[in-house]
Amino acid sequence: MAERTTQDMRRYRRQTLRILVDYVTEKGIRCDYATTLGAGGMFIESDEPLQAGDTLKARFKLPQGDQIHEVEGRVVWSRAPGTEGHVEASGGMGIKFVDQESISSLARELEDYEL
Repeated sequence: MAERTTQDMRRYRRQTLRILVDYVTEKGIRCDYATTLGAGGMFIESDEPLQAGDTLKARFKLPQGDQIHEVEGRVVWSRAPGTEGHVEASGGMGIKFVDQESISSLARELEDYEL
C-alpha cells in the first residue's frame, strides 16, 4: 500500500454514497462501486485495485442525477482486500481527479445535490 502524503490530502469535502463507476485503464475496462465522492476524487472498492500512479478515466452519475461525469484521475493510494486489526477491510483505491474542467462541473453538481 502506498503512503498518503500531504500533497494528496483532500482539498474538497467528500460524501459517502454508493455509485457504479465504469473506468478505463491501460489494463482494460472495469466496473466497480465508489463509496466516497468529492469534487477532487473518490474511493473505488475493488478486489484488484490499481497501483499508485496508474491513470484512469472514470464515468459515473450521481444517484437521481441526469449528468454523466467523465473524469480523468490518478491512483494516489491502494490497498488489497484483507483484514486490518479485527475488521474485514475491502480492497480499493483512492483516486485524485486531474481534469480541472470536470472537477468544476462535478463540484457545481455536488453543491446542489443532497446525497
